[in-house]
Amino acid sequence: MTITDQQPLDSPFSAASTAEDVMAGLDLSGSTAVVTGGYSGLGLETTRGLSAAGVRVIVPARRPEIARAALADVAGCEVVPMDLADLDSVRAAAVRIHNTIGRLDLLMAVAGIMAIPERRVGPGWEGQLAVNHFGHFALTCELYPLLAAADGARVVVNSSAGHTLTDIRWHDPHFRTGYDKWLAYGQAKTANALFAVRLDALGQGDGVRAFALHPGKIITGLQREMTLHEQIERGWVDEQGTVIGADFKTPSQGAATGLWAATSPQLDGRGGLYLEACDVARVSAPTAPMDDGGVRAYAIDPDAAARLWELSVAATGAPPLMR
Repeated sequence: MTITDQQPLDSPFSAASTAEDVMAGLDLSGSTAVVTGGYSGLGLETTRGLSAAGVRVIVPARRPEIARAALADVAGCEVVPMDLADLDSVRAAAVRIHNTIGRLDLLMAVAGIMAIPERRVGPGWEGQLAVNHFGHFALTCELYPLLAAADGARVVVNSSAGHTLTDIRWHDPHFRTGYDKWLAYGQAKTANALFAVRLDALGQGDGVRAFALHPGKIITGLQREMTLHEQIERGWVDEQGTVIGADFKTPSQGAATGLWAATSPQLDGRGGLYLEACDVARVSAPTAPMDDGGVRAYAIDPDAAARLWELSVAATGAPPLMR
């Protein structure tokens, strides 16, 4: 992937497209997917869309009983206990998945947290980087042999326009010198984008291609750690909690770009790209407003992606990518 590849492809879909639009007429019977966060919000819409197309979906869940209840009417769906904040739990879930399937066609990293109060995870890692990036990084590395065995797998990582808030804070990624919940979120979303860039570079020889994406603005459980007052101040909801922002998507619309990334033939032979509105995003100017769309150059920089990969391997002890 080069920065010149980061150009729209004239997709037949748009920001208004829904999961149902993207998946209409697709038969993916015989395929298997893992969808983190696949039992609520965008993840649930993703699971439903894949299941309706005949995909066997495995949903790792921190709250497995709640997940099973939410997915009770979704055919071909299984729940595996997993907490992205606990690498032992991630590894245990990966073992269970390895014992269940022989190949993995899709890995959809949808789960995430946003703007949380300062929270330390594991050996003192900043919580949003740990959950949004390190957890998914470790899971992907553990499941890589299954992805390679599919000979054409795709990994789709939910990033966000929030990546425009900051590059990786190489000098202080865990906010030892003072915590800012929005910068921490932005850094984690930049990490998601860079992860896809490096994974694609390392995996394409095995047929594993990776994409990151901005799903759009959607009110889901992602905002659960924000107060109602904060959401009102940002113009997202009214005093009753009703969504009022004109540019907000429905959960089905929010899941559409991820499902397009997972299934579109327009992306065959491509990877390491940042997507939005069911298309490849353009590169945005360093000072462009967040809501103008696009991806910052630092979030798709291959050298930064390689540096983050090495940092993540050292932090998590994840295995090398092997068949």
